[in-house]
Amino acid sequence: MYFHKLMPVNFYIFIIVLVVVPLLAWFLTRTGKRIHRQKVTNFYEKEHQVFDNQLSQYNPYYKSLDMPGKDRFLLRVSDFMESKDFQYIDVQQEEIMPLLISSAAIQLTFGLDNYLMDHFSTIYLLRDNYRYGLYNTPFEGHVSEEGIYLSWSNFLREFSDYSDGQNVGLHEMAHALVYVNFTSGDSIDQAFHARFSTFSSVARPIFEGMSGGDPNSPGASAAGLLGNYAATNYQEFWAVCVETFFERPVAFKKQIPTLYLALCTLLNQDPLTPGKILRSTITN
Repeated sequence: MYFHKLMPVNFYIFIIVLVVVPLLAWFLTRTGKRIHRQKVTNFYEKEHQVFDNQLSQYNPYYKSLDMPGKDRFLLRVSDFMESKDFQYIDVQQEEIMPLLISSAAIQLTFGLDNYLMDHFSTIYLLRDNYRYGLYNTPFEGHVSEEGIYLSWSNFLREFSDYSDGQNVGLHEMAHALVYVNFTSGDSIDQAFHARFSTFSSVARPIFEGMSGGDPNSPGASAAGLLGNYAATNYQEFWAVCVETFFERPVAFKKQIPTLYLALCTLLNQDPLTPGKILRSTITN
């Protein structure tokens, strides 16, 4: 008798756990996303002209886009900025800082579906080179589980020269993109994740040739373009490739065409084409 009285109660609890709780979680998530999207849209509409003027001045990649591309870029930048907490360490905050740093992230991920790198909620800006851990060499930037770190003086200096293949913003965003796809497991871009092994089948032999110093290896011709730092390890090789891909695409395509095309496929974009994006299957 006692057992039969408990059955309905347990049944209702089971229904609540199995049906009601997931539905409530889905509703709250959907509502939160809708509120966030509206907030981003309002932010974009309010700051659109200011952002366009500033990025046209500082970011050659953005400046080269057509109007639909610029609108899409700015909407993504607005979303990225609204999703991050920017912390300033020993540096005076300037309104343009989050915009330019966000633009580096969006430039890298412009051809991908997932561009927010959700694992990283905080981006730290420091004034100049800084010490990190037990390393003796000063850092311009780095990526760790806690966040993305950038020195503002180096970021601005390297962004102002868009032809030398050095861009700490793109470099660290490249590290961050690999981190979220292969280390943290958060905000994975499935297409990027799947294509990375194909990219590595081209990139690995070139990197190994550079690091081995063999003049007859596939990496011999790459060393002059990518520089010695790219031979440090495969992660640095990847990040230097990204810098060179965006800042020296003509030389990259001419000197290491197979690697350049592998990067185009991986990132779903070609900096040398007007529209940038190769396959327009992405939603926004």
